[in-house]
Amino acid sequence: MKVKKVGIILRKDSEEPKVIAKELGIWFSDRSIDTVIDQVSEDMDLLVILGGDGTLLHVAEQASCFSIPVVGINLGDLGFLTEVASSERFEALEAILSGALEIENRMMLKVRLGSDGEESEWFHALNDVVISKGSIDQLIKLGAWADQDYITTYRADGLIFSTPTGATAYNLSAGGPIVHPHLDSILVTPICPFMLDSRPVLLSPATKLSTKLVGGSDNVKVIIDGKVIWDMRENDVLEVRSAEKPLQLLGSPQKGYFEILRNKLNWGGSERLG
Repeated sequence: MKVKKVGIILRKDSEEPKVIAKELGIWFSDRSIDTVIDQVSEDMDLLVILGGDGTLLHVAEQASCFSIPVVGINLGDLGFLTEVASSERFEALEAILSGALEIENRMMLKVRLGSDGEESEWFHALNDVVISKGSIDQLIKLGAWADQDYITTYRADGLIFSTPTGATAYNLSAGGPIVHPHLDSILVTPICPFMLDSRPVLLSPATKLSTKLVGGSDNVKVIIDGKVIWDMRENDVLEVRSAEKPLQLLGSPQKGYFEILRNKLNWGGSERLG
């Protein structure tokens, strides 16, 4: 990689990222590379995340739109997205600058809400888009279509639209499948459905999904990568598509996908084949 300018994004609830950011600023400066703290701009060649998966999700939309590769340095528990341990940071950055690490293209979703004949702007998600009810004593009804082809009307606590990257987030907790991030697809998973035969559906990334809120349910929210974006009202239609640009993600030189999965999910067993 040819790197001249790097953005360093800090987790906000700790002093540790500030200390490490200062060290990285000196390290990059010694290599004639400029650094900027907590900004994302089109002229950047790399984004370094100091925090956890939530910090990375916060800038994923801008990074994908500007096609800036991202590396996550985890300052807490091992993350699914922020794979590089703090102790590995210089080794990982050296590997990035030398071109030894491959960039993974992680599919993203784009979503907009149609309400009263007007459509919102598009928002982007790396993990998931969730329609969630606010009341504990009622189910909501959500009609779903794939390319104008009617799927079903879900009676559930909500509905999750997930990327393969987000398959190990809320989708997994709701009973959805684990999907390898190299397999582009859109997952549709009902949350606590009324009918036990309502199952997750795995769809082509070319699918254009539409979901309409049927009936007058109160306090229904649309949540994009953990952030509440809209209130959804009766007959509002949510559109979900795969985004034009993926997130370019750089992982750890020391850890593979299944090692991270084993550690996060506490899988056991022998590592030997045969």
